[in-house]
Amino acid sequence: MTQKPFVSKPPQFVLENIFAFSPNRDTLGATSYFIVENQTRILIDCPAWDEINQKFLMKKEGVQWLYITHRSAIGKAAEIQRALKCEILIQEQEAYLLPGLKVTTFEHQLNLSPNIKIFWTPGHSPGSSCLYYSANGGVLFTGRHLLPNHQGQPVPLRIAKTFHWPRQLESVKFLIDQFSSETLHYICPGANTGVLRSKRVIESAYENLVSLDLEANF
Repeated sequence: MTQKPFVSKPPQFVLENIFAFSPNRDTLGATSYFIVENQTRILIDCPAWDEINQKFLMKKEGVQWLYITHRSAIGKAAEIQRALKCEILIQEQEAYLLPGLKVTTFEHQLNLSPNIKIFWTPGHSPGSSCLYYSANGGVLFTGRHLLPNHQGQPVPLRIAKTFHWPRQLESVKFLIDQFSSETLHYICPGANTGVLRSKRVIESAYENLVSLDLEANF
């Protein structure tokens, strides 16, 4: 029997100015997001590069930045950059995985706009990073650095391919120090979004982070 090709569902509106894409088989079922503002249009990680997503992104007046949170989220970055003429942004330690492409890198932190900042959060991979968007009470896009568990709470998950577990836990502490309950209301994780059902976001984000028992994991 011939297997039917996988077809994405249209991107889903999840918060003001934020859309989520269907999980992408090219990136091991990861979820990508798109921030759309008057002055800023940022694609976070690579969605499936199919007709549905291509048409959607073209209708939104294109993409300025393709920001990649970690190496497993690269997907079809070359095809996306070629089609959309966007800049690719990735932490400097993982830029070598994009040979021949025009890439912008950063070391520790980078301000993309007055309300968008990127943080290096190593551990899951050497160049894992997160993007913070101050709208909607504060939204953190975490890639695979923090993922929802079965209860829908954001946690660091130790897997066989984890680069450096203690550094990942330190990166979680770093994020806790950066925010407060007033500045971080939501987390948009880069995978495991099925446990969130239709929401695609983790609510009460800061309260969930500070409740983690990180010391028990060292």
